[in-house]
Amino acid sequence: MARDINKDEFPEETKLKLEIFAECFREWLPVFLHNIHIQKIFIYDFFAGSGMDIEGNFGSPLILLNEAKGENCKYCNLLRSNGKQVCFGFNEKLKQKHDNLVRNVNSFINRCKSENCKLEKCIYSYDNFAQLEFKEIISQKRFNEVLNNRDYGKFILLDQYGFSQVDEDIFLRLVNAPKTDFIFFISSSFIKRFKEHPAIKQYFDTQNIPFDEAKPQECHRLIADYYQNLIPTSREYYLHHFTIKKGSNYWGLIFGSNHTLGMEKFLKVCWEKDKFSGESNCNIDNDYQKGTLFYTEEETNKKQMYRSILRDKILSGEIKDNITGLKYALKNRCLPELFTQVMKELENEKLISRTGKKNYSSTNIHKIQPYLINLLNYENN
Repeated sequence: MARDINKDEFPEETKLKLEIFAECFREWLPVFLHNIHIQKIFIYDFFAGSGMDIEGNFGSPLILLNEAKGENCKYCNLLRSNGKQVCFGFNEKLKQKHDNLVRNVNSFINRCKSENCKLEKCIYSYDNFAQLEFKEIISQKRFNEVLNNRDYGKFILLDQYGFSQVDEDIFLRLVNAPKTDFIFFISSSFIKRFKEHPAIKQYFDTQNIPFDEAKPQECHRLIADYYQNLIPTSREYYLHHFTIKKGSNYWGLIFGSNHTLGMEKFLKVCWEKDKFSGESNCNIDNDYQKGTLFYTEEETNKKQMYRSILRDKILSGEIKDNITGLKYALKNRCLPELFTQVMKELENEKLISRTGKKNYSSTNIHKIQPYLINLLNYENN
């Protein structure tokens, strides 16, 4: 049985994971609250634990509830004015942790009401608790009705123990669900260490994961690539990951969104945590460390590599417009501003010009005015 991390203070690596959960949700929620095309919002935490550690540090369910208020309860006030429904669903299979979860959530809500809105009933629907296996929940008719409803926004958190709950079928169901963003946790080192074991091969075709060709810290990156390859190439979908090293082991988060804005938001969180590559707490690409002679945040190994790739793709005519270039950066888990930096360089070198709505915008890609890229005598340069 997995160790109950809620009986001790959360280790630093778990606190980092929870910070990423919180900051991602903080970026996600207002987008859906203000979207007039979204009728209801559902927020699910399917491996919720007891809600806090022994020191009172919030676990994922209380973090979600706390973030849902917004600064000075601005989101609660917004919901009172627009009438949009937001429903939280928490699941914890272990009875003792489930009982603690119910108690901690109710205590949080009661304290929040007494200190803030003074309402008899919270504006959020938060009392949807379950004590089930995850596979039971995801097969329920009601859950699938919500999951597949295009008028509902969904945020799904899967902080699983180990690796077995998010298999290929579950992953693709989440990918194909409309208006749905998700984050799941996975024990990547364990999959690498036991890649030949039947219990691993039941869930992963490890022959298609080149563990032996990569550095140890890249194992979670390879797992993310494995999931990426499950998505049909014809489907526009965005996947990012974040590696968390603890001792000699590597865990990881995987985030999925079918919208550029969702990917922009998650990348923003990750690049704030990791200035080198936006994907780890362990200097995954062996960049020069801060304080050393050759250190620079602007010329990291990953940024240099993708700046060079973008440059080649623009000058070869493969990337013909700004939207394609910005999405290419996103797809390769770089902040889209990297594309605009390359465009500025090429214009200064008089290798390209632009036709259309000229701009250097790199955020809110879905709203950016497109322009075409023209090549200028590249053959002679």
